Amino acid sequence: MPREAPYLEVADDLRRRIKAGEWGIGDKLPSGAVLATEYDVGRNVTQRALDRLVIEGLLEGRAGSGRFVRPPRERMRMVRSRHREQRAGSPFRADMNEQGKAGTWESHSQARVPAPDDIAQRLAIQAGDLCVRTTYEFMADGQPVQLSISWEPMAVTDGTPIVLPEMGPLAGAGVVERMRTIGVVVDAAVEVPRPGRATQDEANLLGISVGDLLMRIERTYYDGDGRPVETADIVVPDVRWEIAYEIGIDQSSE
Repeated sequence: MPREAPYLEVADDLRRRIKAGEWGIGDKLPSGAVLATEYDVGRNVTQRALDRLVIEGLLEGRAGSGRFVRPPRERMRMVRSRHREQRAGSPFRADMNEQGKAGTWESHSQARVPAPDDIAQRLAIQAGDLCVRTTYEFMADGQPVQLSISWEPMAVTDGTPIVLPEMGPLAGAGVVERMRTIGVVVDAAVEVPRPGRATQDEANLLGISVGDLLMRIERTYYDGDGRPVETADIVVPDVRWEIAYEIGIDQSSE
């Protein structure tokens, strides 16, 4: 199991301490320098950990004053990050665990589904090439969180134990981990977010109203050769979740 980046480990522990009540609403957290000494890490590590918790909505920054525990908000924040795909198992379940919720999902796969034109373009295959199409309904504490339709070219997975995402020894694992077991190393993902309105079917599944705002995310995974190995359309209800992207900054000098 890959080890998390050091700042994520510090963020995990600070999140645990906040939820345990060590700091209450409105309390100021120790400075990055004090936390760096406590955790025996560099100040840049604790700074990134604190920034991560600001992104998640657990902390708020006040100019010249530091980081404070903010009041909980009804609209939760979903953080999209390259680190989420490095977790073994399910990134969604890990994301929900960070929110203090139990992440589960239901899925249904169909094999040998011809790729429509738009999906074929995203996967760099021919229209009509066979894929595995999987529909997902993701839930947190039993409440709907997001929907997804995933397409995987059968040329990549056919004849392997992972051909169907909900079956075999890797059932329920994320795409990155499943692909790794057959020698396909996913090392890049491209996400294109677009606002939209809920259709009748989406509203029924998400427990919202027809026409409510959604965020539609077109995500494609690529292997080390730049080959698309999976693409998905993810739907998140805007009324309940806002999406934040964590963008890492390369600190290495040229």
